[in-house]
This record gives sequence, structure tokens and C-alpha cells, in this order.
Amino acid sequence: MRLTVRVRPGSPRPGVQVRADGSLHVSVRERAVEGRANEAVREALAEHLGVAKSRVGLVSGARSRNKIYEVQGI
Repeated sequence: MRLTVRVRPGSPRPGVQVRADGSLHVSVRERAVEGRANEAVREALAEHLGVAKSRVGLVSGARSRNKIYEVQGI
């Protein structure tokens, strides 16, 4: 399953929100430096979906706030 995610790095309140239009917004404390925010988003998605973080992978958008993640095992 592929998920389109809007990321907010450096947020004081981390969490995953599902918007009315079905999009996911993920806020993480980590800044967008050296892939730290991408890894934090991966962990937040895995926890939110109840899968191992090894089953969540970034497909595109490594340097963008709009990303596509692939989740296996759902």
C-alpha cells in the first residue's frame, strides 16, 4: 500500500493526523537534516499503522515535505 504524506519537521507536538480528505499529515520533532526527519516519519507511520518499521519504506520525496511511503503487510 502506498501512502502520500505531508511532513512537518521540527514540530513541538509530534503525531500523525488523518485529514478529512484522507491525507496523512505527520509532525516530527527532528529537523530535516541528514535524513533524520525521514527516519522519524518512518517510525511514526509504523507505530500508527501497527507494523514493524522495516515494513515502511520511502518511495519518493526524500527532500520534499510531500512524500510517498510504501507499507508492506497491511
